[in-house]
Amino acid sequence: MSPRQFPFRVGCVDAGSNAIRFLVAEFTGPTQFETLAYERVPVRLGHQVFLTGRLAPHAMEGALAAFASFRDQMKGLKLDAFRAVATSATREAKNGQELVDRLKNETGIELEMISGSEEARLVHLAVASRVDLTGGQWILTDLGGGSVEVSLVDDMGMLWSESHTMGSVRILEELSESKPDPRGFQRLLSDYVSALRIPFSAQYWSPSGFVATGGNIEALANLAGTPKDPQGVAKLPTADLRAAIDLLSRLSFQERISQLGLREDRADVILPAAMVYHHLAGLADAEEILVPGVGVKEGILLDLVDDLVSHTTHEVRREEQLTKAAISFGRRFMFDEAHGLHVARLALSIFDQLQAFHNLRSVDRRLLLAASILHDIGAFVGHKKHH
Repeated sequence: MSPRQFPFRVGCVDAGSNAIRFLVAEFTGPTQFETLAYERVPVRLGHQVFLTGRLAPHAMEGALAAFASFRDQMKGLKLDAFRAVATSATREAKNGQELVDRLKNETGIELEMISGSEEARLVHLAVASRVDLTGGQWILTDLGGGSVEVSLVDDMGMLWSESHTMGSVRILEELSESKPDPRGFQRLLSDYVSALRIPFSAQYWSPSGFVATGGNIEALANLAGTPKDPQGVAKLPTADLRAAIDLLSRLSFQERISQLGLREDRADVILPAAMVYHHLAGLADAEEILVPGVGVKEGILLDLVDDLVSHTTHEVRREEQLTKAAISFGRRFMFDEAHGLHVARLALSIFDQLQAFHNLRSVDRRLLLAASILHDIGAFVGHKKHH
């Protein structure tokens, strides 16, 4: 089958913990696109989830109304591909599947609950379209309402990635539950954020820079008056971020809205987010933060276009990226690369023949892939019982 030709129209929904975003664009090349429709709906799915474990009824109804609107908008746009994803709030909620089922039944849209690692992969795709990642390794931080994904990346993909339950909405709700005074909240917030760490080995990677994504860091860059380059990337000095934290700490919720022009659903979460970004930048010894102004939604669109052009799926590319990461990890322990890949091919062949019989999932295949490639690395410690 010959590759399809540009242009393509693709769309997505990113159902995050603090807002739901809808984006449709027409691509004239692999990374060149024009936005046809964009909407940000302030439905905070993360409200109550991180305290009660359940999506609030009003949040679910808000999501259903938003998705119905997106469905109606898409009818006249004639999309070539579409994908809707949900992140930590829906993923962690005990009634998250109920929302998925209702959306399918009432709007016809299939909502996919994705992992933190898939979030990081999509964000990397988006960032790589704006920032030249060649010739180095970069710390990439994506902070949402429910979690923060911290990754070490290069132009090929992720070398490692960790998801931490320290999103802006989660922090706000967990700390506000004790109803501290403003100064007490600031102390609690500082102590809470200071517990966040990156892997010990990452201290020796000497990253080329620190890249941050998410609505809060974009708002902070705007607040600091940081200019953007022709690619739309802002460089926010960490000193300016510190100054923004000091300013936000002095202002009340209402003052942040009236004096700084922040939206209500940004004014309450921006301080916790700023402190997380500043703390991580400090761990990476970064003097400035690159803010490319893209995130999960742009990554989804780029992924869909790649599907259309290459006739592969995001599952295939996830396995390719996992293979690269496993090999990179194995080389640190001087493993037998050819043997590991050969064992992986045999193991996956058996898996594919028995997958339906055992009702196995794609995540099981990925676990087997990584385990097969790395099954001998214990020999680095000692040959006895190294399996």
